[in-house]
Amino acid sequence: MNFVVILVAAVSCVAAQGGNRYRPVPNPSPGQHIGILRQQSDINPDGSYQWSYETENGISAQEQGQLKNVPNSPEPAIEAQGGFQYTAPDGTPIQLSYVANENGFQPQGAHLPVAPPIPEAIARALDWIAAHPEPQQPQRPGGRF
Repeated sequence: MNFVVILVAAVSCVAAQGGNRYRPVPNPSPGQHIGILRQQSDINPDGSYQWSYETENGISAQEQGQLKNVPNSPEPAIEAQGGFQYTAPDGTPIQLSYVANENGFQPQGAHLPVAPPIPEAIARALDWIAAHPEPQQPQRPGGRF
């Protein structure tokens, strides 16, 4: 019996030590407040910017961006780098970083799924196909196929 009491007390202490973890609000009621611990935002005349914030339930995010000249484009584009982090309801720490530019949104994070490797036989077949393209056949006038 003493063992069970000690075990429950130890588990309670560990649970209370959660610290800066995500604490989901099950059914938030109107007007419920999740405080902002830190917030910063700077926009510069040259088009560069940065922002960041941290909330009391352990969520934080940041981003910085600047104008970038893109080859073959008359207009500059914005390139942004940033990330966010929080703890999922199941206790999994989620941390994602990203770059967004002319090549699209490119996220990176340990929690993101990864495609399996291409089987060796398929990779060899793709290499062979790339090395041996089919010859172009002339189009017949009026032909549909």
